[in-house]
Amino acid sequence: MTVTHEPAANRGLAVQFRRVRGSRLVRQNLVLFIGGFLAGAGGFVYHSIAGRALGPEAYGEVSALVGVYTVGATINLMLVVVLARYAATLKASGRTGAIRHIMDRTARVIAMPAVLFCLVGAALSIPAASFLQLRSPVPLIMVVVAIAAYWYTAIPRGVLQGSQRFTALSANLSFEILVRTGLLVVFLGLGLAVFGATLAILAGVVLAFGLGLYTLRDVLAAEPDPVRVRTMATFAITATAGTLGISLLYNADVVLAKHFLGEHDAGIYGSLNKIGTILFYGTLSVSQVLFPRVLEAVAKRDYPGRLLLLSAGIMTLLGLCAIAVFAAASGLVVGVLYGPKYQAAQPFLLAVGFVGLGWSLNNLLVQFFMAVHDRVFIGLLAAGCALEVILIVTFHAGVGQVVQDVVIAVFALLGALSLRLVFLLPRLQPEMLLEEDREV
Repeated sequence: MTVTHEPAANRGLAVQFRRVRGSRLVRQNLVLFIGGFLAGAGGFVYHSIAGRALGPEAYGEVSALVGVYTVGATINLMLVVVLARYAATLKASGRTGAIRHIMDRTARVIAMPAVLFCLVGAALSIPAASFLQLRSPVPLIMVVVAIAAYWYTAIPRGVLQGSQRFTALSANLSFEILVRTGLLVVFLGLGLAVFGATLAILAGVVLAFGLGLYTLRDVLAAEPDPVRVRTMATFAITATAGTLGISLLYNADVVLAKHFLGEHDAGIYGSLNKIGTILFYGTLSVSQVLFPRVLEAVAKRDYPGRLLLLSAGIMTLLGLCAIAVFAAASGLVVGVLYGPKYQAAQPFLLAVGFVGLGWSLNNLLVQFFMAVHDRVFIGLLAAGCALEVILIVTFHAGVGQVVQDVVIAVFALLGALSLRLVFLLPRLQPEMLLEEDREV
């Protein structure tokens, strides 16, 4: 009788595959990646529809307004990070009522700032519209209202992320973009143009907030358990710096391009910026999973550096796959997403692909630094954002020069943050990170 032995190399690969497939980190990344992919795909369909229907000149307005919206929504990102951190800590101790308490308290705290933000935004809409070369200030006012509404969406999303309910979070992210894109078609069909594009953003935000509250109905049904949150204010400063810096990194360029470039070139650069964010949003799930996992590792006195390295590997692999597509079919990518009017973007697509991966890796490092309570990164991130602004203000002769400015700034920042990581990791011990969390 003949006995067939499986080669040792094949057995080793099978074991490694089963280990990867059974990894909780990989499974959680897959769930959020699917949601992020659907959200990202919907977002790019939104921009593709707007770009094709409106043309480069009017689409340049939409692109700039979306950039303003994304920068203004930094408060949302900060709240998500803060709430995710405290929800993760409270979930680990089984305090569902305390999670309900921080949700209620956050909603009350941001109410008055949201109203004031809308009033100030409306008052400044005319000069701001002039700076951005908009035909009307009304879409800008709609964006201001959408920003304030988006702050509230952070409450359910932060709790979902911190409690590691990634399936529900994934569904919420996808739902917002699907509503936005679907209503865009309706509003453009009604002839609402740029105003319709911004109205669709507001509608998606409001409905996503409602879905998030419904998903967390078990938490909202719990009896509130008052909890000391003195460290939330301190951490909020760090979270604001991190989220604002990353947001500026991939939005300041498109706003400045709208100001310095002509209408047609601004529309072309806006399309490049949005194509570059394919990589950012396509790999965002890795950062979203990393943050609560690092907090969990800290709570269990485990070393979190290993999680970062694995996450960086996953992110780089995903990013390089997208870059390979950009390199092999740049004309097809631009044509499918935006149509023949945007073929001037094709020569810069590969560079923008690497920019998108650079944004993602910078964000991953910032999320890790925030999770381990390191604040040195704030100065480095601020310097990177300032470098990008200075380069664009100084060198903006055309689309290619702006792309070059962004490449330099993004990878200079990545080098600086990586150097900080090299110095931090050998000295990083879980015991160093637990003292502050005991305040919760």
